Amino acid sequence: MQIEKKDIRALSKEQLREFFVANNDKSFRGNQVYEWLWSKGAHSFDDMTNVSKETRSILEANFVINHIKVDTMQRSEDGTVKNAVRLHDGLVVESVLIPTNTRTTACVSSQVGCSLDCNFCATARLKRMRNLEPAEIYDQVIAIDKESRLYYNHPLSNIVFMGMGEPLMNYNNVLKAIEMIISPEGLGMSPKRIMVSTSGVPKMIKKLADDDVKFKLAVSLHSAIDEIRSRIMPFSENFPLADLRESLEYWYRKTKSKISYEYVVWKDINDNKESIDALVKFCKYVPCKVNLIEYNPIDDGEFQQASEESINAYIKALETSGIVVKVRRSRGKDIDAACGQLANKEA
Repeated sequence: MQIEKKDIRALSKEQLREFFVANNDKSFRGNQVYEWLWSKGAHSFDDMTNVSKETRSILEANFVINHIKVDTMQRSEDGTVKNAVRLHDGLVVESVLIPTNTRTTACVSSQVGCSLDCNFCATARLKRMRNLEPAEIYDQVIAIDKESRLYYNHPLSNIVFMGMGEPLMNYNNVLKAIEMIISPEGLGMSPKRIMVSTSGVPKMIKKLADDDVKFKLAVSLHSAIDEIRSRIMPFSENFPLADLRESLEYWYRKTKSKISYEYVVWKDINDNKESIDALVKFCKYVPCKVNLIEYNPIDDGEFQQASEESINAYIKALETSGIVVKVRRSRGKDIDAACGQLANKEA
């Protein structure tokens, strides 16, 4: 029976050095290979031109490099680029490049499918098949960085974890991917240019704070009334707003970093004064800003975009209370709906 080879990128630099010593080679060879895998993005062992053929054969015999492949790419009239990314086992996730006049943002996925059950989200209709590995998340970013350089003549400037999946349900792999993204041996990107968006898992938000992360945090809120929020996002019955509030207060005490609330206004669901007042009150607990999001309907069901009048009522109430609010218009309307429902944002 053939033994399945391990993806070499699951090994740390130290583990690579130990592998070469165990195979009667010099430990520095591990440094060379590590650089090829991450800084230079080698897709095969044959790409490693300063490594001997004999060494490459040893690597080939023991490991694989499970690189992603951009299966299809769609470019919108507004410049948005959507990638269908095929993984080594044939599963597919999505990532999106969102350009503006001053920067380009990558929206990346963290799971195949999603662990949660938000009723408004296209991805939630897919069962969670597995978590993405750190290298698979990293590869999405590298692919979009290349597209940014090709189409917009500058490197990727921001990353948002707002694609398929709940990042905090793939906690360790997401943090390992970010660690490589910000590492000088990876992309060397500032953590302040990275935003992780969660649907709100209080225990994991506290863990983020305890782990002293430096990236930004966004929360898909959509209602500050428990009854309405649990209708929109049934899983939130297990995570009531009081618990979410406590975790966000804990986050701010530990990190001093503002929260971004992602908030879609839907017709006949949360487009009323009670919902507006509840959001204003919730926003006063922790320093924050609110992104009001234009909704892309996924069918003709109950979730439909609210009127401009309703959006303006939210804006007026928030601004009157001194809360920063922005309206995020949908991007890439002429191509398929981007990852999840939240791929039309920037960090």
